[in-house]
Amino acid sequence: MDQNFKKPSLAISLIIVLFLFGSFAVQLVTTGAPDVHMTLIFSAAFAVVLLTIFNKTPMALIEEGIIHGTKIATISMMILMFIGVMIPAWIAAGTIPSLIYYGIQIISPSVFLLTTTLVCSLSCLATGTSWGTAATFGVALMGIGSGLGIDPAMTAGAIISGAIFGDKLSPISDTVNLSSATCEVNVFAHIKSVATATIPGYILALAAAIFLGMKHSKGQIDSHEVDALLSGLSAHFNVTPIFAIISLIPMILVIVLALRKFNALATIVISALVGMGIAIVFQGYHLTDMMSYMNYGYVIDTGNANIDKLLNRGGLQSMMWTVSIGYLGLSYGGILEKTGVLNTLLFSAKSVTSNARNLILTHMLAGMATVMATASPYVGILIPGRMFIAGYDKLGIKRTVASRTLEHSGICLDPLLPWSLGAVYFSGVLGVSPLEYAPYTVLCWTVPIIAAFYAITGIFVWKEDSLPDGAEADKTAETAVRSGTEN
Repeated sequence: MDQNFKKPSLAISLIIVLFLFGSFAVQLVTTGAPDVHMTLIFSAAFAVVLLTIFNKTPMALIEEGIIHGTKIATISMMILMFIGVMIPAWIAAGTIPSLIYYGIQIISPSVFLLTTTLVCSLSCLATGTSWGTAATFGVALMGIGSGLGIDPAMTAGAIISGAIFGDKLSPISDTVNLSSATCEVNVFAHIKSVATATIPGYILALAAAIFLGMKHSKGQIDSHEVDALLSGLSAHFNVTPIFAIISLIPMILVIVLALRKFNALATIVISALVGMGIAIVFQGYHLTDMMSYMNYGYVIDTGNANIDKLLNRGGLQSMMWTVSIGYLGLSYGGILEKTGVLNTLLFSAKSVTSNARNLILTHMLAGMATVMATASPYVGILIPGRMFIAGYDKLGIKRTVASRTLEHSGICLDPLLPWSLGAVYFSGVLGVSPLEYAPYTVLCWTVPIIAAFYAITGIFVWKEDSLPDGAEADKTAETAVRSGTEN
């Protein structure tokens, strides 16, 4: 990149970002739809016109930004596409039908949301991957919840709350390692700092799950509908105990390989192929059927509309809508990053960081704004993290406060923005719009509020009276970058 190019003024940078936010606001108010493809294209075109005409930004630099953004997106979008391939394989293998069949009978509706949050948090703590948790336990829990008559938005909110909790506190999470490495602190010191707001937020999420679950007592569930679901599943899939155990092999593979830090993309492909093999050998499908399902989505007509709604899903092509949002959003973010728009905005914020309260609150807002503008939680960690770290040192505040602020801002916002990478992923896998599940994703919006309260009151804002994060931090941070897993 040409380091001598003219960086955009604050006025131009603000106009570009405000146009993006304004366009999204107008779209949501007028249409109520989260289909932001054309909004992203128009916003990118507006930014390019402003930068090239008023700032004389070379097109080569803009193209570099697009390439940078798509490079960030590629592995994540490939994972999303292959999850689309994996889901029909799991359905045909009986993995998801078996989990739904036995889950409906075992889990009480009144504790379903609580169980969902706990299961997903434990899964992500162990594997370090919120995406893998959503694609495995999350998909099955969505089906169980539908069978129990639970609002899909509530189920999705509980899944994401649990997954994000585990992702923020797992030592093998990529965002944990990236945040600690960016601020050059020990991974476990970072987790301890993050826990100060994350654990209270998690308690509130569990309390919300208990409260919402009270609405779903056994007396409210239509037993005839549940019986129809059970009989329909058993009529079209082999869900006897021995075959149900065999059908769980693809899911067990994902968990085991994730724990062994195996490549996420390869893990999903292996699980999909094993599921396809089980479907052919034990469920009686032909290879040509499986190839069609894995490309276009699983299709079945059981005569029961509820079963068909649960199982007619997945496929490579079904993910292309969300993949295109990911590429467009990260391409737009790459333009803003490489042309200096983000640097201009973040540098202007330094003037209001004269004390700990203002520093932390400004850091949080910058992290959120970066994720809003770039659609990438990773960029939301890297740029604000390096921009503000000197402010913490100047005020004598421990760097673990800076590293946790990265987790409490953009990372929490990421699953809630319809155009952001996390929201694109979760909505694509769980089949629920971010606008629908956002109110029930309690952890993601309570943790930033708690963190802001700490900043205002000074609670857990630790001063640097020793160097617990210092001497070992350089070595630990270097190791941390290499130890991350796919999100």
